[in-house]
Amino acid sequence: MITFSDFQKIEIKIGTVLSAEKVEDSEKLFKLSVDFGESASRQVVSGIAKTFPPAGLVGKQFIFVANLEPRTIIGLESQVMILAARKQKKDGEEIVLM
Repeated sequence: MITFSDFQKIEIKIGTVLSAEKVEDSEKLFKLSVDFGESASRQVVSGIAKTFPPAGLVGKQFIFVANLEPRTIIGLESQVMILAARKQKKDGEEIVLM
């Protein structure tokens, strides 16, 4: 569990996906370019490629955690994290982007 004061440190922003493409040599990773209304877009590397088509993400807005330390994933820097949740269904589960 995290404390409320830890939760207050999280910077949550809404961003618009400018582009989405599969990461070469990966079945589950997308590289997204996201606009937060800042001077430059930010890059996100996310393991959602098996669940969503890239074209279906472009132009849509989602919720991101914006103040995480950048992380390198298979040589690509991920600067923010898209928020997602698992939804239980009778026949399994579904990933829902927020």
